[in-house]
Amino acid sequence: MTRDPFAHVDVDRLRSGYGVKWGSLASGVLGAWVADMDFGVPPAVRECVIRLAEREDFGYPFWRGEDPVAEAFAERMAARHGWTPRPGRVRVLTDLIQILQVMVEHATRPGDGVAIHVPSYPPFLASIARAGRRIVPLPMTRTANGWGFAAEGLADRLRAAGCRMLVLVNPHNPTGRVFTREELEALAEAAEELDLVVVSDEIHADLAYAPHRHVPFASLGPATAARTITATSATKTFNIAGLRCAVAHVGHDGVWEALSRMPYDYFGTPAVVGRAATVAAWRESADWHAGLMRTLERNRRTVERWAADLPWDLGYHSPQATYLSWFDFTGTPLGGVAPAERLEREAGVKLAEGAEFGQETPVDTAGFARLNFATSPTVLDEILGRITAAVSCGSS
Repeated sequence: MTRDPFAHVDVDRLRSGYGVKWGSLASGVLGAWVADMDFGVPPAVRECVIRLAEREDFGYPFWRGEDPVAEAFAERMAARHGWTPRPGRVRVLTDLIQILQVMVEHATRPGDGVAIHVPSYPPFLASIARAGRRIVPLPMTRTANGWGFAAEGLADRLRAAGCRMLVLVNPHNPTGRVFTREELEALAEAAEELDLVVVSDEIHADLAYAPHRHVPFASLGPATAARTITATSATKTFNIAGLRCAVAHVGHDGVWEALSRMPYDYFGTPAVVGRAATVAAWRESADWHAGLMRTLERNRRTVERWAADLPWDLGYHSPQATYLSWFDFTGTPLGGVAPAERLEREAGVKLAEGAEFGQETPVDTAGFARLNFATSPTVLDEILGRITAAVSCGSS
């Protein structure tokens, strides 16, 4: 019988490595914060890296014909998501933070407004602010049916804020929402009316749970495709963030021309290892991916049952994609400020602090925390048990 690669994780091995998720923690603290998984990598990726090492093949990269990363990206978009990217419009960079920073610098000016759903991935908010652009928050609001945003009057609101760019994170981090076609079309209409450049972060696209389906923003039609930079990577789904390889598909002619005028080496060149591993992940790791999704679905349901059984309302909605859970601890004995800090101190569990997901904006996320459930069922049970005990102690 084939061993289930997701049934067990070796926490001691994780602590002894170079990964920040576990390596940065004090002894005894369980890591459930940064969005790395505790699992290994697909066999095809591991074998690819081993072959490179055995050949000592770490020179300057070269390939015959089109960049294999660009080819694998186009194949995957067409096969999994029904979108055919425009040929010859791919830039291979190191990660999505770099892609966002590059696009902000080449599509906007200091002082321009950049709209983004909030709460949001903290490095994106910091990146926009550091560039001297104004964050225009599109608040995600919680309803009885889950997380969403107000589409009515969107164009007028963005116009009043002096918006020149929309950053779309879909599936959304940290709420796990998979935006519907109707929601995306509302955003596309506003972008069309205001002639906005759209950067669509779709790195979590392959982590959607049935029946939810990811819709690439650029697939909505030719006009939308012509203003969209699609940013993605194999790193999140296949657990290879440290290999530093990401794709930007630049549909916007003006941005593409601006990038083309820059010196050839200005943006750097991702290494052979990351590029080869990305191709192996996208082309040869379907079975591993299917097994991963079964494990994540099981863990997702575990977290959902745990939250429902607590005597406090965490305002929890199970994510439609990703392996991240977004909790509101305001109504619990932990109180409404820095729950992740208190849980690390009192429960020995490190979550991501909610306040960071609203930084540089007026959106209050201080009472929230984000939990990463991409670990073995045993470790997840220990994490949830520790949180329960700490919160219960706080109520006594």
